[in-house]
Amino acid sequence: MTKKSREDARVAATSKIWGMTAGIFAICIPLSAVTRSGPILPLAAIAGAAFSTVAVWRNDDQKSPSHSFPAQRIEKLEQRIANLETIVSSDELDLHTKIQKLEASNIYNVPTQSSTPETKT
Repeated sequence: MTKKSREDARVAATSKIWGMTAGIFAICIPLSAVTRSGPILPLAAIAGAAFSTVAVWRNDDQKSPSHSFPAQRIEKLEQRIANLETIVSSDELDLHTKIQKLEASNIYNVPTQSSTPETKT
């Protein structure tokens, strides 16, 4: 993101914040007269807008390329995932082969007569 586009985004966010604050201000000034709360509601609106503006401008400054993943680290992670997939698939193949061998050995070793308690006399 270029510096100009970053600054444009901050300016756009700030203008939205203060535009909404103007609307809130238009509502809370008559409300403060009716509720006899004095300047509490308008001051709260201004404080909220100021805090939001500071948060938008400081948050964007704190973002730096060091927080994002470098391309080399992403490549290493992708390689590790590929290795894990290979290990899992080879273990699955070995397991499938063992099951087939067991089934084949059971076919020839099946007893012809059952020696259950019911058949014994």
